[in-house]
Amino acid sequence: MRSNFARLFAATSAFALIPCSAFAQATVPARLDSGDTAWMLTATMLVLLMTIPGLALFYGGMVRAKNLLSVLMQCFAITALVTILWVVYGYSLAFDNTGMTAGTTNLHSFIGGLGHGMLAGLTPGSLYQTVPEAVFVMFQMTFAIITPALIVGAIAERMKFSALLVFTALWFTVVYLPVAHMVWGGPGSFLGDLGVLDFAGGTVVHINAGIAGLIGCLVIGKRRGYPTTAMPPHNLGYTLVGASMLWLGWFGFNAGSAVAANGSAGMAMLVTQIATAAAAIGWTAIEWMIHRRASVLGIASGAVAGLVAITPAAGTCGPGGALVLGLVAGVVCFFSATTLKRRFGYDDSLDVFGVHAIAGIIGALLTGPLAAPALGGFGTVTDLGLQLWIQFKGVSFTVVYSAVLSYAIFKGIAVTMGLRVDEEQEQIGLDLALHEERGYNLS
Repeated sequence: MRSNFARLFAATSAFALIPCSAFAQATVPARLDSGDTAWMLTATMLVLLMTIPGLALFYGGMVRAKNLLSVLMQCFAITALVTILWVVYGYSLAFDNTGMTAGTTNLHSFIGGLGHGMLAGLTPGSLYQTVPEAVFVMFQMTFAIITPALIVGAIAERMKFSALLVFTALWFTVVYLPVAHMVWGGPGSFLGDLGVLDFAGGTVVHINAGIAGLIGCLVIGKRRGYPTTAMPPHNLGYTLVGASMLWLGWFGFNAGSAVAANGSAGMAMLVTQIATAAAAIGWTAIEWMIHRRASVLGIASGAVAGLVAITPAAGTCGPGGALVLGLVAGVVCFFSATTLKRRFGYDDSLDVFGVHAIAGIIGALLTGPLAAPALGGFGTVTDLGLQLWIQFKGVSFTVVYSAVLSYAIFKGIAVTMGLRVDEEQEQIGLDLALHEERGYNLS
């Protein structure tokens, strides 16, 4: 038998997606639960709120005034584009478990089929566990929407709108969907069978998007004038409001991943609050120690770091573990978004790598140990070292897979249609150059 490492590298090199046969949903209970359904409807709306307007405002406030509309437009357009792609083939490729068998690694372990394309067979009576399948389709759609939208922050203020849409469609298809299937596809999924724990998307969403963001900002290059020209956020009020919406929406993101109104959802909500608060205080405390001040941007960024870090652990981590996880994420992400970025000189405009990838990696790694009852968790982990090793393999695979394919997509677009606006367009701002509109008309 091949070793797990051999399987990891073999899977990473497989770029082509070959459609599988018809969709086969896992066995579900025959009875719909109205309480579960009501909660999942609410959670779904909360997760959509995270992208529009939450992420749009969070990012929009951090860019210069001349680029505000471009960021809002990018988040809004991605929401619309991914919705269509999700219906046409995304849901099927992510959640079709035809041909999958627990313990068997084959093509179906890496990507689903097209049997449920255009949501074929979906009816008002279709169930996923105890909720309508239509609600589950919509819930998972909101995850698929926010993941490529996160990447916008790394390449903000310099990427063509047309190139971004092409990138989104390709990246969603060959990066997001396979990783989602490998983690959440059920018995027989590649990373699921390895034993990787990811309750709500530490690998699928945050590491995946954070690594793609880093690759994007390296391929597209630095903003004109960076780092010698000051580029402060133009409206931190927007950023704090956006961060607040992200904090609120994240309860749907994490607690909704229980797909039920039960104790798991309640605990996921509690540990999400604890980790977020701890990370916000951790970032603020270290910032105060170093700079003798506490910034609005810092506390907002720290909160997002805590939200990211708790995401994979929300279903198995206890309150004490959430407190520790949040503090660690807040402190480490402060340095990754400041010292690390300055040291290596990359222009990750809004710290997608420094916050989402780094906090996602911290959260994914510590999910294993913190799931152990011995550390106050609610999982079944008894061998902390072994589960940490399994989590490390899952993180490593996701980093390599996302980096390789994201680089290929960015370079392909650069060669064919170009990634970047020209110097004059960047100088006058993307709002006027690409959309012929201004965020502010003060006359």
